[in-house]
Amino acid sequence: MASENVHTFTDENFEASVLQAEEPVLVDFGAEWCMPCRMIAPTIEEIAADYAGRAKVGTIDTDANRNIGIQYQISAIPTVILFKGGEVAKKFVGLTGKNDLAAAIDEALG
Repeated sequence: MASENVHTFTDENFEASVLQAEEPVLVDFGAEWCMPCRMIAPTIEEIAADYAGRAKVGTIDTDANRNIGIQYQISAIPTVILFKGGEVAKKFVGLTGKNDLAAAIDEALG
């Protein structure tokens, strides 16, 4: 993604970047060829900019990083999962609006 606020997660960095993060982490599971994934990308970038410094936002390519996709039973993309304290706090499957994602992060920030 183009935004400097959007992190790129991989099988290799997922544990340290997502599960061990102090702040809530919103992860967009998708793939390059997926049109709905491309449609949600601007929303993910907006959320990343809005929550910079308070929550981590990033993407993971499920084609290139199959282990994490399998671990979290990603059967449809886009799927967006909010992690808090290394645990799944909220899961959205399909195109999800900015307000729903922001509300989940706000709740996680408490």
